[in-house]
Amino acid sequence: MRHLLQTGSAIRRVWEQGLQLKALHGAEAVADMTLGNPAAPPPAALVEALGQIVAESPADLHLYTPNAGHPEVREQLAAHLHERGLLPGARREHVVMTCGASAAINIALRSVLEPGDEVLILAPHFPDYPAHVLNHAGKPVIVPVGEDFLPDLGMIEAALGERTRVLIVNHPNNPSGRQYPPSLIEELATLLRGASQRARRPIYLLSDEPYRELRFIREPFVSPARLYEYGLMAYSFSKSHSIPGERIGYLAINPGHPEAKELVRALSLANRILGFTNAPSLWQRVIARCLDAVVDLEPLRRHRDRLVTALADKGYDVLAPEGTFYLFPRTPGGDDEAFVQRALDQLLLVVPGGTFGRAGHFRIAFCVDERTAALAAERLPHATVGGRA
Repeated sequence: MRHLLQTGSAIRRVWEQGLQLKALHGAEAVADMTLGNPAAPPPAALVEALGQIVAESPADLHLYTPNAGHPEVREQLAAHLHERGLLPGARREHVVMTCGASAAINIALRSVLEPGDEVLILAPHFPDYPAHVLNHAGKPVIVPVGEDFLPDLGMIEAALGERTRVLIVNHPNNPSGRQYPPSLIEELATLLRGASQRARRPIYLLSDEPYRELRFIREPFVSPARLYEYGLMAYSFSKSHSIPGERIGYLAINPGHPEAKELVRALSLANRILGFTNAPSLWQRVIARCLDAVVDLEPLRRHRDRLVTALADKGYDVLAPEGTFYLFPRTPGGDDEAFVQRALDQLLLVVPGGTFGRAGHFRIAFCVDERTAALAAERLPHATVGGRA
């Protein structure tokens, strides 16, 4: 834990520095773009469903559920995944309700890893992935993606070894905002299928998809879990429904998994022995009534467009994200830590790219209100130190 404390995420560190700045200058003066903590209110359908469930107050509302979740909720969710084409053929026995996507990832890793097994993680990546792997005696192996932030199949193939057990992918990606093309995902599935056959044991493809509904492009989203028989889908309603503090999500497995029944039993047991026990009973009931609800994307689109324009005007190299609510520009001069301090001088809080495994960039979380987004665009320092103030 001391090691993790020393090497932990810079997101919280910068956020805590921001608290000091807000105390000194006033909260209204600081543009805090650190946390993926959505400012948008939950969809009206969710608020309505919550009120209905509380009013009805079924007898088991606040009791333990089965470790895998309420059977009827799993049934509804499986039907939702099937009907939307996200996981065709999904049935109740392919879904386990979890305390968000991080819990889904942890129960998956606990269920399939032997001590010393390797887990490939594509960088840039969510900062907690390596710690999740270490939680279960695995070995994180970081694999850089290309300059376009798309997976490099050659580098993934080179990283595969005798102990490779899982590849974690995240698209739309936090922090780059890239969505992976279906053709690339198909090639990745083919690569892992061949590697699994050679290894004589499956290599799992764990797809972390909390930003699946927050997309700005028309190209269809294809889950890697759909295209690969050893695919696992981790999902959280935190972002799509703007309820990160409620901790509700699920882990779904490809219906073609040859040992699906045993794996789901393992996932359910992992839910219990890791201390989650079961996903929140109340929120399982609520989510089942508003699966298709999504937060209003228009404010996020406006923030994205405003900030991309501001970054371009001030000389930054940045790709407009296809999804999520993050921007990941290249850091002027390459030193992301120094740039973050420079931004702090302007009362702008951003996160260094090194915490995502990709130094030389910085992350902006634009899931903020209109005032903060406008202030951030104004406060961005010019890419050249000698530029306009």
